[in-house]
Amino acid sequence: QVQLVESGGGLVQPGGSLRLSCAASGSIFRFLAMGWYRQAPGKSRELVASISSSVNTNYADSVKGRFTISRDNAKRMVYLQMNSLKPEDTAVYYCNKDPPFDSWGQGTQVTVSS
Repeated sequence: QVQLVESGGGLVQPGGSLRLSCAASGSIFRFLAMGWYRQAPGKSRELVASISSSVNTNYADSVKGRFTISRDNAKRMVYLQMNSLKPEDTAVYYCNKDPPFDSWGQGTQVTVSS
């Protein structure tokens, strides 16, 4: 089983940037497709970006061109660079494999507000 710990969230003004990090355990990490998910209040959790073991990426239309997912297999890390943030990006962000494990980490809160 892979354990995942997210960090890097915070309060940012519209138009600002944040970089989220996800630390993973487990030797199988490098073989897993990984994703960043988010859940806004009152909404279902959604996949916003994913990266395969061969570093192919996919993005939800709502974040395309603004978010960039990357990974460092040697460090067992997954990152989400978020630029041009909008209030509607406010959510708790989680990393998990794609498709996800049943269990989730604690997530990291991102709040975009002036």
